Amino acid sequence: MSEAENPASGEESSAAEPEQHIPVPPASFEFLALSIRTQAELQLGLIHFGPENERPKPDLDLARHSIDLLGVLQEKTKGNLTMEEQRLLENSLTELRFRFVQALEESKKS
Repeated sequence: MSEAENPASGEESSAAEPEQHIPVPPASFEFLALSIRTQAELQLGLIHFGPENERPKPDLDLARHSIDLLGVLQEKTKGNLTMEEQRLLENSLTELRFRFVQALEESKKS
């Protein structure tokens, strides 16, 4: 049985269309922190995909949870981070907390 026919391989490729493989970045503290930060930015409505008139409303509860997760990460890793990792967390938390307050105030106006 060829790889294209083998369901256990998890690949469904045909000879006509080669499968595009996007490389996965290496697992790292930086990638973890940036992943959670991006989640929070999406939840705050700072990032969205699609037309501007279809921008979703911020989900402040989920955004707060993601920001809190970064805070837990900062607290639990205190003293074990490189200067760059520490700055990444501090800067991310400062920016996200500021943006959260802005989004909260904006939601109260609406």
